[in-house]
Amino acid sequence: MDAPSDALRETLARVFGHKAFRRHQEEVCREVVGGRDALLVMPTGAGKSLCYQLPGLVRGGVTLVVSPLIALMEDQVGKLQALGLRAERIHSGRERLASREVCRRYLAGDLDYLFVAPERLRVAGFVPMLSKRTPGLVAIDEAHCISQWGHDFRPDYRLLAESISALRPSPVIALTATATPHVQADIATQLGLIEPSLSIHGFRRTNLAIEVLERAPSERAAIIAEILSTADRRPAIVYAATRKVAEELATELSASFPASAYHAGLDASTRDDLQRRFLTGVLDVMVATVAFGMGIDKADVRTVIHAALPGSLEGYYQEIGRAGRDGLPSRAILLQSFVDEHTQGFFIDRDYPPVDAVRAIYKEVAKGPLTMDALAQKSRLGTPEIIEKAVDKLWLHGGLKANDDDTLEATDAEWAKPYEAQRKHRRDQIAFVRRYVEAPRCRMNQLVRYFGDAEDEPCGHCDVCAPDGCVGQKHRAAGADELEAASRILTMLGQSTSMATGQLHRRYQEEGGSMDRRSFEHVLGGLARGGKVRVEEATFVNKEGERITFQRARLGDSASSGVEGLLVVRAGSAKAVKKRERKPAGERVTQSKSAPVDVPAHVVDALKRWRKLEAQRHGLPAFRILTDKVLEGIASAGPSSEAELLQVKGLGLTLVRKHGEALLAVLRDVG
Repeated sequence: MDAPSDALRETLARVFGHKAFRRHQEEVCREVVGGRDALLVMPTGAGKSLCYQLPGLVRGGVTLVVSPLIALMEDQVGKLQALGLRAERIHSGRERLASREVCRRYLAGDLDYLFVAPERLRVAGFVPMLSKRTPGLVAIDEAHCISQWGHDFRPDYRLLAESISALRPSPVIALTATATPHVQADIATQLGLIEPSLSIHGFRRTNLAIEVLERAPSERAAIIAEILSTADRRPAIVYAATRKVAEELATELSASFPASAYHAGLDASTRDDLQRRFLTGVLDVMVATVAFGMGIDKADVRTVIHAALPGSLEGYYQEIGRAGRDGLPSRAILLQSFVDEHTQGFFIDRDYPPVDAVRAIYKEVAKGPLTMDALAQKSRLGTPEIIEKAVDKLWLHGGLKANDDDTLEATDAEWAKPYEAQRKHRRDQIAFVRRYVEAPRCRMNQLVRYFGDAEDEPCGHCDVCAPDGCVGQKHRAAGADELEAASRILTMLGQSTSMATGQLHRRYQEEGGSMDRRSFEHVLGGLARGGKVRVEEATFVNKEGERITFQRARLGDSASSGVEGLLVVRAGSAKAVKKRERKPAGERVTQSKSAPVDVPAHVVDALKRWRKLEAQRHGLPAFRILTDKVLEGIASAGPSSEAELLQVKGLGLTLVRKHGEALLAVLRDVG
């Protein structure tokens, strides 16, 4: 065995207490120890962290880890310190004196690992300080955040390439659990990785059975309660689309077993207490928004349920990956219906205003520099929320710049095409999820292929591969109309090598078939589960150069056995759902006028002075720290605690963690 492998295995056993590597870990560690850049795409729970922690020790020096998640950072530091390693962290939740002491230890060479938040690299003088002692290794965790095509793009990551160049010749390893091939290429480009080794492995979860159920929102609470009523399906995480739904679900479930809601609207002590109770087994079920689970290491989660259609397959895969980390059989169940697409569309229009709305605001700024206050007065441009989002997107795509006097100025940069592409990409992500839930193909196989992993054998225990093993999805014998449609499908496919499923349905109707597309897909799914039909993904490039993905069907191995015994999914009536679920409850966009609220001007002025200093410190426009509307909300509410800050509209958990202490100090000073 060569020297690098000897050193890696010796350190693996002596420091980390592991007798052997997990699959694919050693090859990644060898590349990094040898000084080569690397991009590692490996799912949650597969052992990514070791792939920088171990090479960092073997290489010597300090391993600098950039991570956007404070909870994950704290968890990793705690585990490394428990192993007797010298690990520290710098983030917005720590006091300045503590951070200064960490910097001193870094410069003195008294650390093995230093974890920092990405925004810390914006602070004047921080990167030059790091460059005084070149790290032995630089690790970029959650690296998909640097790509605008990723599911969790964060502008702070865009400056990483410049910071990394100042820390060379240290090798760089970028790690992520969720990145498609397109995102993988963008990560390498944006970070300036030098001929990186690429490792994409481990996406196949052999112990995770996936089910997809089509149910109206009004039916889902009862189904979730029924599924989780069996004790061996708990502990469980239930993901809800909104805080309101999370609280309602938790209330209903808590009547049967210990359950609670977790979301960013709760104060820090409550969240910490809920997390502790779930980790120690006091709570059986956590009903949460998608923020819950990042960095949470609970190995025995038996079930993860999504109470609505997720916004992307990247996020979905990361969330279901929190089930069964102990290797024992576990289950992921997704409840969805067409109405969820309206909810996701609402989220996209909220966060990514239509291009015409953004263009109108750009034209207004192009007439001459304007402040955000001046723009907000021009109601014809849209609501304050739309204006704020549009300005943010224009800045991100270079369409405007912020001057020192807080005015906004238009630039000549081409912003429209990249913004349109980003907005389309977000809609495409929902389309991918829709194809995933509708395609009668192995659930795990679809996910594995989506992330570019080469292993593509059927899993054998999802609702497509093993319908008899489902705990939520129910099947029934096909009716006469369905058997007749199934026979026609087999006949049509027998006359052709393969056929697009849309074309197949059109031909069926042309020949007198009366079944609608949704019901037709249920029959096709039953044929696929029975091995009589194979449905595969295919693509073509249209006249505009866009790659279009569609489903193609061909005869399966058991097609000759006919349609006897065909089972189809038991689902509610699509027409009935449409009639009563035209718009998701709680998500309607209304234009209501609220009563005017007195806003103390001197408090707003003080908050704006603080914001300007904070913006200068981080090299950001003031509106990127907090918008005027949020500052006015803070001044009007007069909060005196973090819990009260969280009740101010526009202030989420991340912002309160980052700025809460400073905001409360300003409010105390102005009395």
